[in-house]
Amino acid sequence: MKNYTEIRQVRCGQRVIEYILTRKSVKNINLRVKPDGKVYVSANRRVAVDYIDKFIRENKDFILKAQENYKEKQKDSLSQPKTYVDGELFRVLGKSLTLKVIEEKKEVVTSDGTSIYLRIKKENMDDIKVKEALINNWLRDLMVEVFKESCDKAHQVFKDYGISYPNVKIRYMTSRWGSCRPRKGNITLNSKLIEASRECIDYVVFHEFAHFIHPNHSKDFHDFMTSLMPDWKDRKKELAKIM
Repeated sequence: MKNYTEIRQVRCGQRVIEYILTRKSVKNINLRVKPDGKVYVSANRRVAVDYIDKFIRENKDFILKAQENYKEKQKDSLSQPKTYVDGELFRVLGKSLTLKVIEEKKEVVTSDGTSIYLRIKKENMDDIKVKEALINNWLRDLMVEVFKESCDKAHQVFKDYGISYPNVKIRYMTSRWGSCRPRKGNITLNSKLIEASRECIDYVVFHEFAHFIHPNHSKDFHDFMTSLMPDWKDRKKELAKIM
């Protein structure tokens, strides 16, 4: 018989642990936590799911600790200076993407949402500056595309308030995700924002658009943000984990 796989969730106090259960011809229940934090369990078809769920609850401390350890290792890896070699992690749109360096005649960077594929000529395989330039150009193009999509979405809302489409600039900023100059019709977005999820990017863009109506951080501004994006505080908290 073929192996059968299903995804299950178990509530453990305030936490919910999701695990991937595969039915196999094994004697024991086998538990693994992989570096991406996913939990895998294999068990014989004769073992009841309630018993396996109980097994997960009994091992929740091990699972949560392993996930946290992997998360810390991933954070350390993301913060290290890049050398552009196989296996390096890049945070892009809220995900950790693994770099894969491939020798090819044509130099190009692509991604499938899980990995970044850096295709590079043989003579440049050990040239960090060439690799860095290729990755940075790809990221810059992605910023322009993603930030524009977010600004287009915001403008669909704010045009009803008489707000014209702003002049959008992208640059690296050390302490702010974005800025707005209402009188000049300018919005500047931090290039580091490309590391955040699309939901967080939308929050920053809506925040800056809102300054065209309330050019401050008054109660009226925050009330206005809440009326447009009720969960903006949650998005802000998620964003704070990156800066």
